[in-house]
Amino acid sequence: MKVIAMIPARYEASRFPGKLMKDLAGKSVILRTYQAVKNSKLFEEVYVVTDSDIIFNEIVSNNGKAIKSKKVHESGSDRIAEAVENLKVDIVINVQGDEPFTQTEPLSNLIEVFKKDKNKEIDIASLMLKMEDKEEINNPNNVKVVTDEQNFAMYFSRSPIPYPREKSKAIYYKHIGIYAFRKDAILKFTKLPINNLEATEKLENLRFLANGLKVKMVKTEHVAIGIDTPEDLEKANAIFNSNKIN
Repeated sequence: MKVIAMIPARYEASRFPGKLMKDLAGKSVILRTYQAVKNSKLFEEVYVVTDSDIIFNEIVSNNGKAIKSKKVHESGSDRIAEAVENLKVDIVINVQGDEPFTQTEPLSNLIEVFKKDKNKEIDIASLMLKMEDKEEINNPNNVKVVTDEQNFAMYFSRSPIPYPREKSKAIYYKHIGIYAFRKDAILKFTKLPINNLEATEKLENLRFLANGLKVKMVKTEHVAIGIDTPEDLEKANAIFNSNKIN
């Protein structure tokens, strides 16, 4: 089973333009993320997939591997699908380009899901983190997921789900946006039209469910630290500098 990692990377970002090229303790955010994934030693290949010459050159000039997108894409998954179409690969893990603190264990757990899936019933695997803070639960930027008894996703929402009709304490899980795809699943996904659920919630993972793709959710205790704002970058620099990471 050949497993690779792909890091979709856009230069433009509405909340923090050019964030992937911002300095993070002496290296760019995207290079830090690439190196973190590479250093996990879990993958036969690691690529950054981008529409930006700036990001492409940043990775290649630092002895990394990058693929330049040929088309304009609406999502990172679409960008990855174009890149893997002609590659011989079984599993593709999509790692966010703004997460330089990506850790080995959760990525390894996603790969293990497919190793155990002898009948190839799982199309996609992703991560979920238990939430307890009420403010975090009600924050629409935190995507919630509910699963069946086998931890297959039943629905994703920006709203708090499940709704606690009675006083019994509901259990909430936050979706962590790292996906592992079978190659044929990601190629199928990008050919499917956006449905009403996806358009309403602005969540591409609802396109998976609406079209019968099975998404296995894996519990994790690792909190993803993304860089979405200048304040996030300041915190990330403080972490790197306090740990004296090169």
